[in-house]
Amino acid sequence: MPPPSAFRSPRATPTHPRIMVWARCGRRVLAALCGVILGVGLGDAALEVSDALLARVEQKYGTEARGRVETWRTLLQTAQTLPEMEKLRAVNNFFNRYIEFVDDIFHWHQEDYWATPIESLGTGGGDCEDFAIAKYFTLLALGVAEDKLRMTYVKALQLNQAHMVLTYFATPRAVPLVLDNLIPDIKPASQRNDLLPVYSFNGTGLWIAKARGEGKRVGGAERLSLWQALQARMQAPL
Repeated sequence: MPPPSAFRSPRATPTHPRIMVWARCGRRVLAALCGVILGVGLGDAALEVSDALLARVEQKYGTEARGRVETWRTLLQTAQTLPEMEKLRAVNNFFNRYIEFVDDIFHWHQEDYWATPIESLGTGGGDCEDFAIAKYFTLLALGVAEDKLRMTYVKALQLNQAHMVLTYFATPRAVPLVLDNLIPDIKPASQRNDLLPVYSFNGTGLWIAKARGEGKRVGGAERLSLWQALQARMQAPL
């Protein structure tokens, strides 16, 4: 089981406000999961990184931001033919490298904001939800089936704090793999005894976690108000 330090942002320092992020993250994720709103279906937003979009990114966020998004476009192009496990590793490594952990209250001046991949890469920062969201949409764009992917709200037991990760199910009853911004390696949930699953969701459903398996489906993702707002912005990223 990793030491408590493994759950802190590698770039955070004791004097930086980012060390306050973890407790806030869990309260906001749980509030989002409990929110109810009617709306359109989710998970159908396509990722297209055009030259025009790159120009808008540069205008809004600067040249370094454009470089990050260009690198992401290259990943979307070159990783299409990789075996699925290699896609997971490439996407996990990419976002863990190019996004810095920043709490929403300092980053977006809001208690909670679920950013699109363009917003996260444009600003170069995001919190636990944003890492999971960016990895989710990128893997969808690389052809990974949506029913294999879920954003999963967990409790980090050693810190007694909440967190969000992306989980991958090779088959419906398989032990999922965990893509996490806290550690670099993708590990089976059975090897992440430091995490307790609570809820998971994707564009088609919401599940109550059951141990470290698939869990019980309790409704549609349309119950997640923040997720729906994100979906709307995915249609017009800037």
